[in-house]
Amino acid sequence: MRRAIRLIVLVAVAVVALWLNSRSATARADGDTHCSLSQTFGAALRYLRVDLGFEVTEKDPEAAYLLFRYRVPGEPKREVPGAVELVKIDKKVRIFIKIPQMPVLHEQLLRDGLLRKLAQEYGEIAHPAPEKPKNNAPDAGSN
Repeated sequence: MRRAIRLIVLVAVAVVALWLNSRSATARADGDTHCSLSQTFGAALRYLRVDLGFEVTEKDPEAAYLLFRYRVPGEPKREVPGAVELVKIDKKVRIFIKIPQMPVLHEQLLRDGLLRKLAQEYGEIAHPAPEKPKNNAPDAGSN
């Protein structure tokens, strides 16, 4: 009986660990801009290649995505794959930055840098998309 309980606990811990790991792997940073899709794509390409010196391994302006090798700060020989995806939504473009092997902070830093570049080049102030609440607790004002 004790053996069965231990096995159940170990399986439950493994499932929770896998679930938490998969959640962090799908995390991504996103932001919105009112620049056109082609302006945003061009700025993202220049930001990755010229400003940061990253290798762009694949790009498709029609599908609006870029794949790149992210050089890990403090570890110049370590590179991990990353992606920039652009989606036209109404009158704005949503930017998604994904670096699955790194904490979300790295994605947020790239997003913020790209939004700054867009503001500098096209004179617009762009903002990160609002973060989703981390829990389902009601607001203080809700009943």
